[in-house]
Amino acid sequence: MQLSMDSSMIFIPDGKPIEAALMRTTHMGIGAHQDDLEIMALAGILACFQQEDKWFCGVTVTDGRGSPRDGLYKEYSDEEMRVVRRSEQNKAALIGEYGAQVQLDHPSSTVKGSHKDVVISDLKILLEAAKPEVIYTHNLADKHDTHVAVALRVIETLRHLDPSIRPRKIFGCEVWRDLDWMADKDKITFDVSSHENLHAALLGVFDSQISGGKRYDLASMGRRRANATYFESHGTDTLTGMIYGLDLTPLVSDDSLDITTYISSYINNFQEDVATRIARLSA
Repeated sequence: MQLSMDSSMIFIPDGKPIEAALMRTTHMGIGAHQDDLEIMALAGILACFQQEDKWFCGVTVTDGRGSPRDGLYKEYSDEEMRVVRRSEQNKAALIGEYGAQVQLDHPSSTVKGSHKDVVISDLKILLEAAKPEVIYTHNLADKHDTHVAVALRVIETLRHLDPSIRPRKIFGCEVWRDLDWMADKDKITFDVSSHENLHAALLGVFDSQISGGKRYDLASMGRRRANATYFESHGTDTLTGMIYGLDLTPLVSDDSLDITTYISSYINNFQEDVATRIARLSA
């Protein structure tokens, strides 16, 4: 498998040959940075954990060089951070029993810039080999430029695939902006109540981020608990963890749909929901 970067890495936790490992994929997460998968694609990881007929494939697009750093990692160079973050991502894949973990190792500038075609080419190779049924990626309302760029590259790549091998579902999930703002009727909800110990272990391996100044572990698990509690105002809690998703499937089913118009429709639905409630209660 010839990916565009010589430094790309495909890690297979159980040692299976790469082609066979990718072919068994049912769920795939495509994230911008190391640890994004463990934050946003947990539903897919849990769906495949300890299952013989379901396998999660993680794809991390960028190289991790630009990560914020402090404490033990304060004086690390960009290259040293790249090495650490790649290692941490593979540890997460081992803990989560992923079928495969791919690290494309592109600079963020490539994903966002004029050389984005190499990213699309790499994703096309992987998607044609794996043919996942479900894909989790970033949502289009995320406030991190690289996250949105990755989501756009995923959609572009899927539109280049033969319709017969496109995924059944593709979801945009929460990292650098949650989806609590969406109207409830538009939210895709993922129950991630099980294996809370696994949640902690998956996020805990990213020591360069946690001890380096960003408590993504506490923040992500807190958001999931908050989503579960605040989703339903008139009922008692039945779940202990929930992740919200935005359905991106129509953008892949219908290549003619305008991406900006599509995401704007969700924003308009939120605006209408707020305005309608205020009008009803003011009458």
